[in-house]
Amino acid sequence: MTPTSPPPVPYHATARRPEWATLPATLRTAIGDRLGAPVVEARTAGAGFTRGFAAVLHTAAGGRAFVKAAATAEQPRLVDWYAREAAILDRLPDGLRVPRPRWTLHEAGWFALCLDAVDGHTPRLPWAPAELAATLTGYADVAAALATAPAGLVGIGLPHLADLARDDILWWGEVVAGREPAPSLPVPVRDRLPDLAALESRLPVYAAGATGLIHGDLRLDNVLIDGAGQAWFCDWTWLCHGPAWFDLATLLLTAYADGQDADALFARHPTAAGAPSDALDATLAALSGYFLTTAGSTPGTASPHLPAHQRWSGEQALGWLARRQGWN
Repeated sequence: MTPTSPPPVPYHATARRPEWATLPATLRTAIGDRLGAPVVEARTAGAGFTRGFAAVLHTAAGGRAFVKAAATAEQPRLVDWYAREAAILDRLPDGLRVPRPRWTLHEAGWFALCLDAVDGHTPRLPWAPAELAATLTGYADVAAALATAPAGLVGIGLPHLADLARDDILWWGEVVAGREPAPSLPVPVRDRLPDLAALESRLPVYAAGATGLIHGDLRLDNVLIDGAGQAWFCDWTWLCHGPAWFDLATLLLTAYADGQDADALFARHPTAAGAPSDALDATLAALSGYFLTTAGSTPGTASPHLPAHQRWSGEQALGWLARRQGWN
């Protein structure tokens, strides 16, 4: 067991979102019309790192739905993300525990996406053993269903993790080359920049041969645990071609922070079968560089808690890697 390291803000309380009453009246009316009755209650989502509207809406007729919305002019990236998520969710295989889309709407300069509401909660830290087990089992099912990319999803032009890594995730090489300032690092790893760059450079090589699809942003706050104790997986904007063990590593950062044996959890999971022996190390190197070097460049559409969580995530990835490499 390693020492525990809780996140700076609990994952269920990271969001800063507009309230239902602050949305344009014509938008609220249009949403109510599409839901079949006026909205009488809105429960704003506390998890997440964007400033987009997101809430479970209850109607006068007893209906429930989860609605996301963003202003087209002020939050164009969010509008693009929500539209892309709608297209992806509509094409995911049947039988997966994912929210299903109902409709999209353009009104009053806003874009809204309506999904089935999942009656569940964001897992809390430290992980409850049953919730972590349910999440790992649930993701194994998701990975198996996406091991061969469904034709409908391939047709919308999904990116490849290998390309995303080269374009946006690998930062230690930039630091070594002097094109990016080095983030603050603990003493045991300050002289390990060449090693970090070498390790992260293996990620796109390993990811290039993947034939399946992965979530691409699998974190604790993109999971909901329902009343039966089963895990649902949300926020599918970043679906891409890649190896499922990458998702597993991003998810297990919080297990490592709990002081759990994250190495064993990774090695025992079905998605790690056949992974290169240093796939986890390459992923942790890439994640640590990405989070630590980008923590200071937060877009205005993001939650103010995002930089602290990026730094914390980078520290966990680097700490886990350092322990595995014997750099401590």
